[in-house]
Amino acid sequence: MARALSNHLLKGITGSPAGCSNRMVSALSIQSGMRYSTTVPNNPDTHDDFKPMDKFQDSTTSLKDVVEQDVRENPVMIYMKGVPEFPQCGFSSLAVRVLKHYNVPLSARNILEYAELKSAVKAFSHWPTFPQIFIKGEFIGGSDIILSMHQSGELKEKIKDIAANQEKSA
Repeated sequence: MARALSNHLLKGITGSPAGCSNRMVSALSIQSGMRYSTTVPNNPDTHDDFKPMDKFQDSTTSLKDVVEQDVRENPVMIYMKGVPEFPQCGFSSLAVRVLKHYNVPLSARNILEYAELKSAVKAFSHWPTFPQIFIKGEFIGGSDIILSMHQSGELKEKIKDIAANQEKSA
């Protein structure tokens, strides 16, 4: 039974056999008799805990305000794909490794979770790519800039007071 179900599911994922057709109807896919929906049903019986939600939706704070506050309140702020413990792109990973080398407190937001946040950060910095790194309220750039600054010694100079404050509080 389990093998038959597995084969049926695998066949639905890899494509249906010749003679069967796949039909896409307004974000609803029917493959091999199974239905896959990419929209959230508007069902009054569905509990709110199971509906996707935008964490910023109910907030009175705009995303522009969130970005401004992040940059102002965090000595080293990185908007990246993933989180520092689990970067989801090579450029984000490189930026995190370089910054962690200096043992400074690193604040981050995962732009993959909120498309609107990604747009707000781009508008704030006037820079199109990620990661985006801010140090002491100043937009620095991405992983290539951080790496270059690290190699030239400029990054060490820029964050020396942040690292010193971190050592004092430790």
